[in-house]
Amino acid sequence: FTGGVALRFHDPRRFGMIDVVPTPARHYPPLNRLGPDPFGPEFSGAYLYRVSRGRRRPVKTFLMDQRIVAGLGNIYACEVLHAAGIHPARAAGRISPSRCHRLAEAIGRVLEEAVDRGGTTFRDFRRPEGTRGDYRRRLKVYGRAGQRCGRCDRWIRRAVMGGRATYWCGGCQR
Repeated sequence: FTGGVALRFHDPRRFGMIDVVPTPARHYPPLNRLGPDPFGPEFSGAYLYRVSRGRRRPVKTFLMDQRIVAGLGNIYACEVLHAAGIHPARAAGRISPSRCHRLAEAIGRVLEEAVDRGGTTFRDFRRPEGTRGDYRRRLKVYGRAGQRCGRCDRWIRRAVMGGRATYWCGGCQR
């Protein structure tokens, strides 16, 4: 760019991409397959309930499906499920309407706080101004296997679900 400004893209885990397109994003096919933005008007507990019916897969992998909810990754899926009190292995289609409402609210709360704190930095993530995100200090379950839950004092557990490390409280997530 001009004026000494540069854009750098460092993606050691290879989850991201940059693509320059000549048309607005809404006309870009890969983006058309994304589910609703958690902060958008079409995202709600009623939406989660409707799209989860008949789904047998664990709610954690259901939430991480970008066709269901755009932008919810592994760390935040664990944190959201803890905030909502839902076990990550529960079948998505077996969650009640009231719990789907609680889940949608938890998604909004957790993501809003994470964005306000600049995200979660473990290794090399940097905010645009070069600082690290500090939501890591707020994590309730992610990366805390073998520690006590701050809510109920039971043990935080870890397993692999959908090929990803999954953390939950054995006491307050049902």
